Amino acid sequence: MKRSHIVILVAIAIAIGALIMLSVDFSTYDTISSARKKQGKFVHLIARLDKTIPMDYDPATNPNYLSFVATDSLGASTKVVYHNTKPAELEQSERIVLKGKMQGDVFECSDILLKCPSKYKDDKKVLEKTVGESKL
Repeated sequence: MKRSHIVILVAIAIAIGALIMLSVDFSTYDTISSARKKQGKFVHLIARLDKTIPMDYDPATNPNYLSFVATDSLGASTKVVYHNTKPAELEQSERIVLKGKMQGDVFECSDILLKCPSKYKDDKKVLEKTVGESKL
């Protein structure tokens, strides 16, 4: 193989590696207090919906406005504003992942992911029965 071919292959491999590195999301989860220190920067928060404070959502008036209070695992809370329709089963979700930016004391959310661990827990008897049948 010619030296120029080897150089071109190495350059292509480096370019592919660089594209893969740029496409991977290296973001980590922040707390509300650390997000407040990163004003205007995109962060991910893991929090719980504070059900003691009523959520502000009126689909008849404005279906693309939702605000509620979220509390993280350290006990800090913030008002969250989401300019989209309310996700189904938001109230039943154990945890929520909020993607967005802190703007003052308000978290401007661009995306909400619902986490419901009960969906992924298997019934122990059903699991034992399935494992028992697969051994037969």
